[in-house]
Amino acid sequence: MSAIQRMKVANERHSKTITQRGHVQKTSVGSGSTYSVSPVLLILASLLTASSVCVAAIFQIIQSIRHGM
Repeated sequence: MSAIQRMKVANERHSKTITQRGHVQKTSVGSGSTYSVSPVLLILASLLTASSVCVAAIFQIIQSIRHGM
């Protein structure tokens, strides 16, 4: 296929978008509310992170008490 033919095919394929300028959907993906990470997993991860910080702080306090600050 020559360059002219490829250009003609590309122009025909995209001419619909150009003639409907301003009326094109914002996204080509469906408008469903899909999450990349479910809210339950996000909450679980944040709780695990927070609890590990608290446990680390408790161990730090115990260690400082044992060593007499």
